[in-house]
Amino acid sequence: MSDKNSDTAVVRATLIGGLAVLLWSLLALLTTGAKGIPSFQLLAMTFTVAFTFSAVYLCFKGRSAWALMRQPLTVWALGVGGLFGYHFFYFVALANAPPVEASLIAYLWPLLIVVFSALLPGERLRWFHLAGAVLGLAGAALLVTDGGNFSFSRQYTGGYLAAVACALTWSVYSVTNRLYGHIPTQLVGGICGVVAVLAVLCHLVMETTVTPDMGQWLSILGLGLGPVGAAFFVWDYGTKHGNIQVLGAMSYAAPLLSTVFLIAFGKAEATTAILAACILIVSGALLASRNLLRSKQTESNIGVTK
Repeated sequence: MSDKNSDTAVVRATLIGGLAVLLWSLLALLTTGAKGIPSFQLLAMTFTVAFTFSAVYLCFKGRSAWALMRQPLTVWALGVGGLFGYHFFYFVALANAPPVEASLIAYLWPLLIVVFSALLPGERLRWFHLAGAVLGLAGAALLVTDGGNFSFSRQYTGGYLAAVACALTWSVYSVTNRLYGHIPTQLVGGICGVVAVLAVLCHLVMETTVTPDMGQWLSILGLGLGPVGAAFFVWDYGTKHGNIQVLGAMSYAAPLLSTVFLIAFGKAEATTAILAACILIVSGALLASRNLLRSKQTESNIGVTK
């Protein structure tokens, strides 16, 4: 494959992975419609939706598609550990620390992805990758804390540690996933099925079952198809074949877009903090994407001169 075709493939994979950020931005809006459903029950139901639609797809593809599920145990452990581990530690963090502080710590994962990517073969961490991720973190902090209203307390140390584990789990999974670029993305469907089973077990041990009403069922379906379904498929593809530093920086757009959707549907109000966060996050994403933007500009210039 020529360098030009290779660069185009990376840009395409990065944009596909970026769709996960857009889908995750719908998480808060759809979750409000499922309010009242216990966390692990909601996790089990949404991942079951994702697995079911994936299974239907594989059935149409035939036996050869199902054969793709035969992968090494290490691959399954990475996927299940990443998807289930992230949600498990996040729920523990929210249950044992104020949500603002817990969410802020948990949202260190995009910055950690950018930093850890330097350990990957053939990857190079440049100053603009790190600077872009830091700008994104600053913008996310403004959103999560509503302009800086937060304070850490020693009594919530357990919850803070769970939030750190949450950030580490997702960042390590995302970066390590790069090493398994030969594993087909269809495997994510099977991983969703295992995560659903584990969530059911946690629900039975820790929660009381709630029967959803029609509105909650619609939200569960929407979550299972989008933020807790398709998002993990496109993220898998993006982290395996795209520019992982850019994906890390782009991920800070999720809380921004989530806030925009909440404002659009009348569930939040626009503030100067949101505007400032928007500037920081967009600037960070553009800065981190400096190499990709330059390569696309070069391709355009070559096309013009031909």
